[in-house]
Amino acid sequence: MSDEAILIIGASEADSNLYYRTRFLAPDPFVCVEAGGKRTLLMSDLEIDRAKSQARADAVLPYSAYREKAVQSGVPEPRTADVVAAFLRERGIESLLVPGSFAVEHADGLRERGFALRFKKEPFFEERAVKAPEEIEAIGEALRQVEHVMGEAIDLVRAADVRGNVLFLDGEPLTSERVKQFVDVELMKRGCVAQHTIISAGDAACDPHNEGSGPLLARTGIILDIFPRVSRTRYFADITRTVCKGGATEPLRKMYDAVRRAQDVAFGKIRDGVPGREVHEAVAAFFEGEGFETGMTDGRMRGFFHGTGHSVGLDIHEPPGMGKTSASVLRAGNVVTVEPGLYYPGIGAVRIEDMVVVEENGCRNLTTFPKFLDV
Repeated sequence: MSDEAILIIGASEADSNLYYRTRFLAPDPFVCVEAGGKRTLLMSDLEIDRAKSQARADAVLPYSAYREKAVQSGVPEPRTADVVAAFLRERGIESLLVPGSFAVEHADGLRERGFALRFKKEPFFEERAVKAPEEIEAIGEALRQVEHVMGEAIDLVRAADVRGNVLFLDGEPLTSERVKQFVDVELMKRGCVAQHTIISAGDAACDPHNEGSGPLLARTGIILDIFPRVSRTRYFADITRTVCKGGATEPLRKMYDAVRRAQDVAFGKIRDGVPGREVHEAVAAFFEGEGFETGMTDGRMRGFFHGTGHSVGLDIHEPPGMGKTSASVLRAGNVVTVEPGLYYPGIGAVRIEDMVVVEENGCRNLTTFPKFLDV
């Protein structure tokens, strides 16, 4: 039996492992096989010429040629597994390593044809976690774009008038939808694609992934969490700020101050070789020590109940993470978010998020956007 070969089948537009390995962006599935130190792609007739000129591969071969081999072997209507099997048999490959997200249809089909498959969970390519200098530069480019738009979005809140408990701009309520549309359009002008942008206020913001809807409220925390991808490089950035228009309540100010200091606690813990869970536990302990308890009250979670951060790259959430169940260890070159938050319905929500590069003896903050509550 030959050595285990790596097999990925997917559309690199959606499969970051495939894009990472090939640096070839395609909306339709193709086949990538790595064996004997060589990377081979099976491409459709539509994409083969572009792949030959753009993809990082040792060979780019026509998918149609191996489909024809499958037909000649007696398969009248070849499935993907038949085509891949024809290629693998030609090279004497019998054992395959595939990602945990590998399609069951392909896995069952290849096993039925006598191939041994072993699955590997993320990170499938472990080297993805440690970013090369050009990757950190790409993330920094994304961050500069989103920081600019973050400032413009906060300017909309700053320009609003307070009428009762609602913010008004240009004579009408300033809504979450209006700010999100502004953010997404401005980012698009800058070559970025934003999805699920969060502009949320008051008790709605106490659900950390609530994207927000309706009029924005005065005298409470307004969370702006923006995490676009740069279309050209495919790398993400992630930043969150919390602001308040009309004068924050004293409990909200205390929450904001605690979140800022909790971020400093995390910054002081992050360095090469530290378990991500250890960073999170330090932040959680800080909040508890400041009197901010976490738990379920009246059917809603309160306090600090999400992870301290996650890695960012070609995906918005990558290993390693920093949470209570994180099993990974931080390594120099990881790019991670640091985003402590506090959530108390009736008072509001605060979350502040920066991105840092893990270094041997600490971390370097890539984020330059200032932190302030009142606008």
